[in-house]
Amino acid sequence: MSFRRKLNAALAAATGYEIRKARPSKPPATAKPAAKPKPASAAFTEPTDLAVDRLLTKPVFIISPVRSGSTLLRLLLDGHSLLHAPHELHIRRLEVKCSTSLATRAMRELGLERGDLEHLLWDRVMHRELVKAGKSFIVEKTPSNAFVWQRIAACWPDARFIFLLRHPVSIAKSWHEADPQKRNEEEAATDALRYMKAVQKAREGRPGHVVHYEDLTADPSGELRRICEFLEIGWEPEMAEYGGRQGDLQKGLGDWKDKIRSGSVQPGRELPAPGEIPESLRAMCDAWGYTGVRSREEART
Repeated sequence: MSFRRKLNAALAAATGYEIRKARPSKPPATAKPAAKPKPASAAFTEPTDLAVDRLLTKPVFIISPVRSGSTLLRLLLDGHSLLHAPHELHIRRLEVKCSTSLATRAMRELGLERGDLEHLLWDRVMHRELVKAGKSFIVEKTPSNAFVWQRIAACWPDARFIFLLRHPVSIAKSWHEADPQKRNEEEAATDALRYMKAVQKAREGRPGHVVHYEDLTADPSGELRRICEFLEIGWEPEMAEYGGRQGDLQKGLGDWKDKIRSGSVQPGRELPAPGEIPESLRAMCDAWGYTGVRSREEART
């Protein structure tokens, strides 16, 4: 018999107790991490009274993919005495949140969810720029607006949409050339296609005026006249030259390359032959009327 057993037997005989091997204690239960609070509601509603809820009247949105000539178009439109077309404003990235539950309650009592508060901010920022310019209507051209066109339409029910299209292959090539170290040609086509699809969905869901970049560069005055008719404003010939209206062209806020800095409308690049269109872009070429043509003149005839 081992010493431990002998000791246990003697202790039990004398006291009625015995030594038992201690069981390993369980580690204390760790508290479950607190659940992350859900983000405040981003719900929003259309304003019921534009005179109360909005400062802007009939804002104009250029809905276009990247590298489709939106900087050129906004510079041309900015030449009109009634239109103010600043650099890309990226308003969809301006967010609002209530830092306490009481603030959330207070805003809800006013009928304002987080999305509604953001719309008020968007409207105020753009109206501020319009007032500074001393004009009547603002033009916003950030390409990523295509992804939130429904929200823009809900924020400003009286907004006017201009859909600016360009040959999908030209868009993809220009997107690659804008930053070749960041995107190879295939990556550029894939990324640009996201914007094109978003623009197409907006076209299908919202009425507006369609402009083709190739038409704009071939006949600026003619295309601008048609845009003025759509916006119900008079045509002003000085719109067609933008040399003195370039301002501070910066990467990330619009085009910044030498071509746009020339101060005058330059011809667009030669369109690809039908056999040069990659399979991934064929459906978009079909939707936008570019299949089987080498020039916009061919498409118009």
